[in-house]
Parts: sequence; C-alpha cells; structure tokens
Amino acid sequence: MDQPAEETELWLVRHGETEWSRSWRHTSVTDLELTDAGREQARTLRPLLTGVAFDRIWSSPRRRALETAELAGCTPEIDEDLVEWDYGEYEGITTAQIRETVPGWTVWSHPTPGGETAAQVGERLDRVVERVRSAGGRTLVFAHGHSLRVLAARWLGLDVADGRVFLLDTGTYSVLGDDRGQPVIVQWNVHDRAARTRA
Repeated sequence: MDQPAEETELWLVRHGETEWSRSWRHTSVTDLELTDAGREQARTLRPLLTGVAFDRIWSSPRRRALETAELAGCTPEIDEDLVEWDYGEYEGITTAQIRETVPGWTVWSHPTPGGETAAQVGERLDRVVERVRSAGGRTLVFAHGHSLRVLAARWLGLDVADGRVFLLDTGTYSVLGDDRGQPVIVQWNVHDRAARTRA
C-alpha cells in the first residue's frame, strides 16, 4: 500500500487589535502598533500555538503583524507578499465614510482609487500559496484581515471576491489543509473568547 503524502497545512494568524481596527478604519501601509487589548490577544495565541511543529513561519513586515508574532512566541521571516490590501485613497477611513460618496462600496466589489486591484492582491497571495505547497509541511503566517481572507480563498481555489464570506477577527488563528486532494478549511477564526475583539 502506498504511503500517504505528507500533509500540507497553512496556519493563518490575524494580528491583534490596533486603534484603527477597533474603529473599523482601513489600514494597509500605516504602520500601527497594537493596543493593550491587541497585545493581550497576541499573548493568548501563545498557548494555542505552543506544541505545534511549524516547518516555517512568515510574517507581513508591518509592525502589528510582527508584534503579534513576537508576543505569540514566534520568530518569523518577512514575506512582503503578506502585506494588507493597499487601500490607496481609502487608507484610514471606514466603509461607512466611503459609502457616503460611493453607495454600496466594498473592497470586494469596487475599485480602491490609488490602491491595489483585486487581481493584484490575488496574484501576490497566489505566490504565497505556491510557496507553501512547494515546500510542504506546516507553514504559519502572521498577516492582516483582508490579505488573509484572500489567501484563504485562493488556497481553496476560489475567486478573490469570495474572501468576503470569511469573517476574520483580530487575534485569531485559522487552519487550511487538504482532504484527499481537496483544499479545505480545517479550523476558522479560533480565539480565546475572553480576549475577543471583533475589528
């Protein structure tokens, strides 16, 4: 009987709360640190990740992702492809504010003037998927709400816009894998309930 192929898993961690995530402001290139609540969220990840053998750990270069990784007990390598969706002119403002001039706007369905297109975000996160699958084993990444939702969609073979259905809270981890060749969600949006802050 053939031995089963080594399982490939991709673990996703969304950074802890920041002042802007708490107030629903779009945050990409603005390099914010975590709030006290965000630091506590990051610390609660440590026991959830302890004992899991990761073959590699990657992080967005943004301070909020790196601080989350450090407080969770991890020392990642930087991966520029994991940065958040570039919101261009919408950096620092909320969806409600954008909809005052663009009714019904979402990042999933409308342009972001001066920022990235959905195709551009998909292309760089496809590169992450390719590297994870080429390497095999278990990979842990620390990144951001929209970029991780796109990463999950692309892992599953879905369109970038399908990331809209994957609610992802700050300070959570999720696990993607395969079931007999079918990409699947193993766990999603796992958190310590006492430290939960939706943003």
